[in-house]
Amino acid sequence: MADAAEHGGADGHAGVIGGSGADGGRLGAARLLLWALAAVLGVRQAAAVLSVPPGEWLSGLHLPGAPGGLPGTLYDAGRFTGTPFAGLVLKPLVGLATPSLEVAWTCVTLLSVAAIGLVAARGLPDPVPRRTALLAAPVLVALMMVSLPVREAASPGQAAVLPVLLVLLAFFRVPGECPAGFLVGLAAALQPALLLFAPLLWLTGRRPTAQAAALTFAGATALSWASLPRDSWTYWVEHLAGSGLGGAPDGPANQSLHGALLRLGLSGPTEIFLYAALAAAVACVGLRRAARYARDGQLLLAVAVTGCVAVAVSPDGWRHQMLWVLLAVAGRVGERAADRRVWPVAVVLAMTLPSAVLLPNMAALAPVRDNVPLLAALAAACAVPFLPRSSPYWREPVPTLYGRPAATRFPRVPLLPFWRKALSRPNLLLELLLIRVGYSLYSHIRAAAPASRSVAEANGGRIHAIEQALGIDIERAVNRAVADTPWLEAFFNFYYTSFHFVVPLAVLAALYRRSPGDYRWARASLGLATVIALAGFWLYPLAPPRLMPDLGFVDTVHGVQDLANPSYGAMTAISNQYAAMPSLHFGWSLWCGTVIVVLAPRGWQKLLGALHPLITVCAIVATANHWVLDAVGGALVVGAGFGLVHVLSGPRGVQVSLPLPGQRAEAEAEAGRPLRAPARSGRA
Repeated sequence: MADAAEHGGADGHAGVIGGSGADGGRLGAARLLLWALAAVLGVRQAAAVLSVPPGEWLSGLHLPGAPGGLPGTLYDAGRFTGTPFAGLVLKPLVGLATPSLEVAWTCVTLLSVAAIGLVAARGLPDPVPRRTALLAAPVLVALMMVSLPVREAASPGQAAVLPVLLVLLAFFRVPGECPAGFLVGLAAALQPALLLFAPLLWLTGRRPTAQAAALTFAGATALSWASLPRDSWTYWVEHLAGSGLGGAPDGPANQSLHGALLRLGLSGPTEIFLYAALAAAVACVGLRRAARYARDGQLLLAVAVTGCVAVAVSPDGWRHQMLWVLLAVAGRVGERAADRRVWPVAVVLAMTLPSAVLLPNMAALAPVRDNVPLLAALAAACAVPFLPRSSPYWREPVPTLYGRPAATRFPRVPLLPFWRKALSRPNLLLELLLIRVGYSLYSHIRAAAPASRSVAEANGGRIHAIEQALGIDIERAVNRAVADTPWLEAFFNFYYTSFHFVVPLAVLAALYRRSPGDYRWARASLGLATVIALAGFWLYPLAPPRLMPDLGFVDTVHGVQDLANPSYGAMTAISNQYAAMPSLHFGWSLWCGTVIVVLAPRGWQKLLGALHPLITVCAIVATANHWVLDAVGGALVVGAGFGLVHVLSGPRGVQVSLPLPGQRAEAEAEAGRPLRAPARSGRA
């Protein structure tokens, strides 16, 4: 274990940090920019904490004697979540000057986050690529600054960052068995579940360190019993290591196995027995995996896995204690290069975004949505198949197939150097994650776009006047004709509400299965078109015909709307009703039609693809949800999406760049077809 720590410690990267020339200069500039970004995010976090009034901030410690706190013991109010030892350490702080304590607490917390990033980056297992060695620390610090654990840990009374730093220092920076054990024991005195690091030390041959950790924890706990006997009894006996303190144990903030079982409706002896069995199984599996990774030279991963186990099996595993999951990105997963990004991306999304962004608000998904951090911790501890360093794919995964680079079409618009045309199939889980998160962000941005009723109605009047001048103001006549024909109204209502998402997802699924290269081309064009449309929603709020007073339109989809009521009923709470220009209902259908017409092998398929945008434009006009010019705007943004992909990454059809001979069979399997030698023209 000591050899592994040295291998991944301060001297482990000596041979990869150096370098000179243009590449070294670019890496240095990138490193400075990333550190600047991390500093900006840290200042932003500090400003958010320091904006709390000093008296209110100190009352957030929930300590006796603090402003807003109750006299008596630590746990009289039931809101202090720390151990009695933590309360013993924090109690003297109440007498300090409030503004100074607030500033000092915030600075120490954020500096501890930076120190965690530095220590963890130096703990990566060798061999470490030079780029990774230089950029790992600022990237990790920036990610931690925006993560949910750090955002919550910076609040008053939360000391979850300090135990993480103590453990990392013990494993990577502090020489000697007893000092390292002392730091681990001190961390466990602040968070008892971290005592699981003692078995990890024991299993990996560092028995003196494990004994020192256990003795330190026992000494700190005994000191708190002697100084605060009533508080110690309350914490350890009445609340079983703090369970239920600081909030309801079944609340979403408790991301532990105990909290998850309570949220599922279990209680009483059944829940306790099941929790004990699951906690024992997770601890056994996780510690065995951690010991194996430590012996393999992946000490940082072993520490992260043990930390994930500790949070999961603790009676109260709060979100601000989940920083261990971010450290688990040190593990490598997947034999293909295309699969290597899945685990890091999933961890970053789970630790930085609210669960509502990751999963839709559906009752069937509530057990998953309410436990995303816990599931990430359990996956790291027990399920994710991290590669051993002895694997042939550790350093050289199966490469991704790329098309031959295309020449730029405009001298002043160079192709993006990082936008290489991958032809092999991307990882499905990664694609689903990015599609879900991308759509959720799109929905939030669309809903947050300016929605002034007066401005939107004024713009609607202008659009109507322009259409009258052009002689294309057919919306009211079509709407009335459809509203007076029940079967036609039912057809267009069904088409409007049913095919907007189904058809694009079906097209993407078919391309993903049959033509991965074309899938990437189509996906990129759709994403760019959607981003451009968001600018239209922000810059030009527009009332659709159904929300224009005095024009006599019938809202066939949503029913009668009370136009005298600015909220227009429940629909306004669902989405921004004035995000109508451009029409993505038509834009996405036009994208589907274009992709099908270009790529479908049979004539009847091309015909169906061409009919879809035609029927969609009839539906959006007939149901009074869009003006004709909204469809024109949708066509423009889709054309811009296809055009940008062509300008920035080259034409759709390019020749495959063949892999190394030994990887030909795997590459052919990924491409779904035999690979031929590159044509001289550079085209397929």
